[in-house]
Amino acid sequence: MGDIMIQIGYCGYAYHTNGYFATHKNGYDSYLFRLQTEGVSQAVIKDKKIHLEKGDIIFVAPGEYYQLQIEGGQASGDYHIFFSGEWVDQWWNRFNKPTTIKIDLTDKIVSLWRYLIAEKRRPLSDKNDELMGYLFRSLCLLIERAIKDQAAHCRPFVVTKMMRYIEENATTGFTVDDVANHATLSVSRSVHLFKQYTNKTIIEYAQEIRLAAAIDQMKYTNMTLEHIAENCGFGAYPYFHRVFKKVYGVSPGIYRKTS
Repeated sequence: MGDIMIQIGYCGYAYHTNGYFATHKNGYDSYLFRLQTEGVSQAVIKDKKIHLEKGDIIFVAPGEYYQLQIEGGQASGDYHIFFSGEWVDQWWNRFNKPTTIKIDLTDKIVSLWRYLIAEKRRPLSDKNDELMGYLFRSLCLLIERAIKDQAAHCRPFVVTKMMRYIEENATTGFTVDDVANHATLSVSRSVHLFKQYTNKTIIEYAQEIRLAAAIDQMKYTNMTLEHIAENCGFGAYPYFHRVFKKVYGVSPGIYRKTS
């Protein structure tokens, strides 16, 4: 990649079935992100031992001692990317990072990573360095948000996982059972944890997202209120009207006329 602000080295996917072991006492010349997508592995970064499971990302800076061990007798997969550059140095140093965080493998981070791998594999004649630069920046910024979000709220990863699921599905419809299944928890446990760490019910959180989407569509489209109600996950207009008025004190129609 020719951008002096960002240089992307190797970017790909590795799959091991017979084990793997490597030690880099003096580290790499570049930064490394590694995401465990299947199986387990053990890493040592500087002097910290880390057990990695599906969804764990590790962050390794240039020159840091790095060891990776994957036991045989299992299938272990991971995404990884080596990178450097002026923009990267600035981004890396502007906030404190943990050695590892956990994400949901349905997260936008994974989608961007896959897109970046696909773009990196293109022939030189078809490769778009500008696109790769923006994809990589977006990947870093999403990782930064995930780090800060987890640090600020001190909530279990499974609660964040439920929140992301609700955000993705609020306007298309879901049940509390769907959320619980996504989190691999019982309904009662899901409901309890969500309320405990967000101070909202699952439905209340979904309604916030639906209302925000509805307001945007009232402001910036000519769709009817009935269409907006359906489009934002409320179903019938009377239900949308009732929820909206309870929160904002006026009907959707009046809100639209005065906004």
